Amino acid sequence: MRVLDPLAHALAVAGTMTWQVLWSLILGFTLSAIVQAVVRRGTIIRLLGDDRPRTLALATGLGAASSSCSYAAVALARSLIRKGASFTAAMAFEIASTNLVIELGIILALLISWQFTLAEFIGGPIMIVALAVAFRLFVRTRLIDAARQQAERGLAGSMEGHAAMDMSIQSDAGLWRRLISRDGYTAVSGIFVMEWAAVIRDVVIGLLIAGAVGAWVPEAFWRHLFLTGHPLAAGLWGPVIGPVIAVLSFVCSIGNVPLAAVLWNGGISFGGVVSFIFADLIIIPILIIYRKYYGTKMMLTLLGIFYATMVIAGYIVEFLFSGLGLVPAERAAKVTDAGVSWNYTTVLNIVFLLLAAALLLRFFRSGSGPMLRMMNGSPAEHGQGPDHEHEHGHGHEHGLPASRGAGIADG
Repeated sequence: MRVLDPLAHALAVAGTMTWQVLWSLILGFTLSAIVQAVVRRGTIIRLLGDDRPRTLALATGLGAASSSCSYAAVALARSLIRKGASFTAAMAFEIASTNLVIELGIILALLISWQFTLAEFIGGPIMIVALAVAFRLFVRTRLIDAARQQAERGLAGSMEGHAAMDMSIQSDAGLWRRLISRDGYTAVSGIFVMEWAAVIRDVVIGLLIAGAVGAWVPEAFWRHLFLTGHPLAAGLWGPVIGPVIAVLSFVCSIGNVPLAAVLWNGGISFGGVVSFIFADLIIIPILIIYRKYYGTKMMLTLLGIFYATMVIAGYIVEFLFSGLGLVPAERAAKVTDAGVSWNYTTVLNIVFLLLAAALLLRFFRSGSGPMLRMMNGSPAEHGQGPDHEHEHGHGHEHGLPASRGAGIADG
């Protein structure tokens, strides 16, 4: 039936994009899981007690080694604040956690181009510096104190259980010995599966939206919206409109990269793509969580500062990369309905699907399955608070691995 043709076209585009990026997603989440397995949450808390430049640099690095799920990053930032971290440092950690992670860089390079990966890793720190300056200049101490008081109420947001779980390897052995140990394999498998569980909804929704937009929205609409006939105006308009589109799309985490590819092909400026990707932290569901966590005034403050810093970072990246001749000359992001063929992508997908299967099997054989039910609940409800930490040593085959019990729960 002809009425179903547009739907089939949209699903074909979404399916092709999924196949193009599948291996890179698995690789990115595996590398991220390895990093998270050796970075302990207790270490993060101890290092983020103020807003000095060194502390903010550490917050940025530790955030990049954390979860890429926007909801989990927001929940973890609130946990850090409740444990005594600087508010500014917690926000820097949150930005880095969603915008400077390995998997985002890989999928950007594969789906659009390597220049966007470089732009993200340059623009992210620029945004964090701008955020720190804005907090110092415009955010009063009494507003931060009121936000802390609201945070202490412990109102539930999203992915609370996931954010509170410290699944790092608890052994004191050397880095390599920890990673190649049985506990290391278990920890990596657990983080890998939990990260996928945290972002799979946004990834699927993002791919479906990108498929629909790529198939149904005519190019003329994008050309008019992004002012493609006026290069200077397009460069100035892109970083402003990018975050607005992100807010309206409701998609966060790495799920907004497929839509970013569609927007790039449609004519949005280079800096507009960057600011669009950064804006996963101000989509409407997360603004509602900010209001629960920190109160209405701080929610509006975060919205204003985050938006302004995203635009600033987008402008700087736009003009820096344009000046260096690094903006891609062609708009050739992989948004097609070409389908599956036997090529290097198929081979890589098979290899990495086998890796994912091995990690998934280890996750369930180690008794970690019940953790999936804890992701959205309060960790304290499941005995995951600080008073329920376990020794990480032996006998984990028939219960939750002890590395999973070391949480930094809000309770």
